[in-house]
Amino acid sequence: MANREDALIVNSLVRQALTSAQEVMGDNGLNAVLHTCGLDRFIGSLPPNNLEPSIQASQYAKLNEAIEQFYGRGGKGMLRRIGKASFQYGVREQSALLGVAGVALKLLPEKQRIKFILNGMADALKKSNPQVNAWVDESGDMLAYIESTCAICHSRQSTEPICHLYVGSITEAVHWATGKEYVVRETHCLAKGDDFCRFEVGEVRA
Repeated sequence: MANREDALIVNSLVRQALTSAQEVMGDNGLNAVLHTCGLDRFIGSLPPNNLEPSIQASQYAKLNEAIEQFYGRGGKGMLRRIGKASFQYGVREQSALLGVAGVALKLLPEKQRIKFILNGMADALKKSNPQVNAWVDESGDMLAYIESTCAICHSRQSTEPICHLYVGSITEAVHWATGKEYVVRETHCLAKGDDFCRFEVGEVRA
């Protein structure tokens, strides 16, 4: 999908991704990946926590691809771990942006808790960057998080879904909201030629 608009990713989101990757991979792993994907300027110098433009979506996609290639067969799992750490960072550092500060989720039915946190993720992204188009679909049997501007797979092509970091973030978000491990599966991906990336929240993991 090389003809997609190469949107800009703001500093705060890049900082969140790099901080989470550093937490999971360590300094040496992160620095090696940053060098591989041409983002050397962030080695030892994370971007500030603001909404100024930082990198292009295609560069963010190369970062994800570099992490997956760096770990080989373990790349998917590593990206999911980074995605989980990324959501934890969001709750810790950006709770107001996510809309979770002081929220009594335990008073809501479980499906409403999931819907609440998925909407919170979509709203936070849109507040951070007006170019983002993300929403929650509740028309079917399962709740699904959808984004048609996904930067993880920007300009990449694949025969299968590749937004593993997103799967990790959504899995952790649902776990945070419910206390349960739900199966999250990416059913559509822009890299496959689909119109959007779609992540379905399935059954509780056995």
